[in-house]
Parts: sequence; C-alpha cells; structure tokens
Amino acid sequence: MRQTDGSSDRRWILLAEDGSFSTLGRDADPTSEKIQTSEDLLRGCGFGGWLAVMSGSPHDPIAPTLMEVRPLANPRRRFSDAAADLLAAL
Repeated sequence: MRQTDGSSDRRWILLAEDGSFSTLGRDADPTSEKIQTSEDLLRGCGFGGWLAVMSGSPHDPIAPTLMEVRPLANPRRRFSDAAADLLAAL
C-alpha cells in the first residue's frame, strides 16, 4: 500500500469518473478555454469529471493527494470514488 504525502509536485488534472486522469499543466493555472475544451471532450465521450489539483507524483512510491476544484460535465459519481479508483490504479 502506498503512503500519502503533501509533496510540492503539484499539477492541474482532469479526473474522469472512471478514475483516469490527464495532466492539464504544472506551471500555470489552466485557462478558461482549456477547461471548457476539457469539459466538452468529457461530455462528448459520455463522461463527467472534475478539475482537480494533484499534489505529489503519480510515479513516486508515495501516493499523491487530490483536491477537487470543480465538477465538469455533470459527473454521476462522487469525486471521492473516482479519486479512490485513480489511486488504486497507480
């Protein structure tokens, strides 16, 4: 089992309902256009999801932490369930 840590490696992510994710950026906040495009892509695939912040690397032995920023495309699941699926898959 991986441990969690509040590492300084932070990135903006798009978390889909199935627990998959995509990094939107690290050095700057995502633009409203990038967020809207991401939401449109989720909706087009029949998914909802969330804009979130991941602290820590998904490649380190210590599990990253996730913070929900806002829902996108009307997710049908809870953020905590999708986040648990993501962490279990790492």
